[in-house]
Amino acid sequence: MSAPGTAVNQAPDRIVVQATDLRQVYSIHRGMFRPSAQLQAVGGVSFVVRAGQTLAVVGESGCGKSTLARMVSLIETPAAGTLMLDGTDVTHATAHERRALRKTVQLVFQNPYGSLNPRKKISAALEDPLAINTKLPKAERRERARAMLAQVGLRPEYADRYPHMFSGGQRQRIAIARALMLSPKLVVADEPVSALDVSIQAQVLNLLADLQRDLGLAYLFISHDLAVVRHIAHDVLVMYLGHAVEQGPKDKIFAQPLHPYTQALLASTPGLVGPDGQRRERMVLKGELPSPLNPPPGCVFSTRCAYATDRCRAERPLQRPVDERLVACHYAEEFLAPATRPASPGALPTPVA
Repeated sequence: MSAPGTAVNQAPDRIVVQATDLRQVYSIHRGMFRPSAQLQAVGGVSFVVRAGQTLAVVGESGCGKSTLARMVSLIETPAAGTLMLDGTDVTHATAHERRALRKTVQLVFQNPYGSLNPRKKISAALEDPLAINTKLPKAERRERARAMLAQVGLRPEYADRYPHMFSGGQRQRIAIARALMLSPKLVVADEPVSALDVSIQAQVLNLLADLQRDLGLAYLFISHDLAVVRHIAHDVLVMYLGHAVEQGPKDKIFAQPLHPYTQALLASTPGLVGPDGQRRERMVLKGELPSPLNPPPGCVFSTRCAYATDRCRAERPLQRPVDERLVACHYAEEFLAPATRPASPGALPTPVA
């Protein structure tokens, strides 16, 4: 095994993760005399993450972001669909193959205060992955741990300190260093900066970008903060109630969102402006998020969409290519900017009061 932080460079455009129609269903126990209910946490999501690229998954709490992250990081097995990780079909892999693939994907968690063992020195936290997965001698493991601390912007001598001696930003740098000890090809970052001060967030995001550039890492970046997503992502996957409603290049989605839910998310984010430099018109989502145990029969967003029609409430839209992205909306073409809007007999639906 090569030194951490030096051997994960990958060929550009190499597919690291390919998910096809991924689904996850949980059985919910509702009492002794009632049958269990089936909760579909992720309902058929497909995407690709390439080397050196970041796919950001965004949406409200409960939309399925973290469930998707757990499937990609091999913590959970999908109920259906196919997951290819570094060319291997994980969903049909043997236990031995799955165990070997776990070194390919590593996690960075949200809470830097809870992801490190307070009783272990930083050196032990960084050396543990090597001790479990390699046969390297103690001296070499220690040397690699110190080298990785330097790579994430911390002094090598910090290896002899305990977690309580560091700030939140420093702890998250340590967590990133731990994730890179096995030279993974994919890092799943689940809200990695949401618990940090804004000024520290920028430092950690810049570190992640530098590491991606230097090492060719692929990121699956889970976030609810669209300002952060705009800074770090290459592609965006917008989820609502377990379904992908819009996905494609970040620049396209931020410049002209085509799904009403994406429009509402961007309009509700402070500081984000449209391509003309003007503040987006605020859109208020009415009503509550539907229960995933009883989703709407048509479009999953129809109960809160200002443009919903009878067709939306009866027929679930499938994702289809529109303006270099995939959109699950019957009226996606109608939301294109006038200059690029295709000829259509219909007109943009009128928002419902």
